Amino acid sequence: MYDIIIIGCGPAGMTAAIYAARANKKVLILEKETIGGQMSSAPLIENYPGYKNISGSELATNMFDQMIDLGVDFELEEVNEIIGGPLKKVVTDDNIYETKSVIITTGSKYRKLGLENEDNLIGKGIHFCTSCDGIFFKDKIVAIIGGGNSAVINALTMSDICTKVYIIQNLDKLTAEDILIDKLKQKENVEIITGACVKQIIGDDNLDSVVVETNGKENKIKLDGMFISIGLTPQSEIVKDILKVNKYGYIESNNCVTDLEGVFVAGDCRDKAFRQITIATSDGTVAATEAINYLNNK
Repeated sequence: MYDIIIIGCGPAGMTAAIYAARANKKVLILEKETIGGQMSSAPLIENYPGYKNISGSELATNMFDQMIDLGVDFELEEVNEIIGGPLKKVVTDDNIYETKSVIITTGSKYRKLGLENEDNLIGKGIHFCTSCDGIFFKDKIVAIIGGGNSAVINALTMSDICTKVYIIQNLDKLTAEDILIDKLKQKENVEIITGACVKQIIGDDNLDSVVVETNGKENKIKLDGMFISIGLTPQSEIVKDILKVNKYGYIESNNCVTDLEGVFVAGDCRDKAFRQITIATSDGTVAATEAINYLNNK
């Protein structure tokens, strides 16, 4: 029996676990893939207080080690179902856990372009994580799809090892922070293409090229690799039948408290205006504090 089970081991989940453990609660955190969530794939983080720059994987490891040192239990299992009630049950592929409360921190997953042939070439030239797969494209030509902070950071990272980097944005301008855009514009091997949409992905066993439409004209760009950086979709499938979600699938809450007693939510799966690592850790703090108060007042 646990006091709190946290589903998802990203920055929100690990922060919640740290706060709950420090309040002497028995905590289990469940993760289906890898610690850190989307944060772990960030090649460089420069806006997290206390670090001038740090990789996402290193920051995730620091958080994880702190959490484990406090006595938090961790299991690598996928959650299939949450059964409500005074004592809640969390059902995984391997176990059924009982808990007094649950914090949902399942985060988000990479959004795809939705084009024909895309799924066939994922891992065969089409990727999402430059820190994971970027090294395979040293001295090659790549494209980054997107124009926000993640896309521009990925373009900057790849510009250091690639002969040519295209950054392709469907809007008429990049939407990243100005300081990042300024850095990108200083890179001689980066070509910024705005107002452009990828219309076709070409390749059999590996990515060969993409067809990009700009101002009604189509242009074929030869590529060795492509990194899609167009945002995320919430991973809320396991709770959509028991919790309220908005039209985009984000879980609705009031100060991280859901409408189901004893169930809380934090991080990128929650309906909110902004999504940053610092906001995820703030969410984790709030959700844990609400859960602790809930347990103490029972």
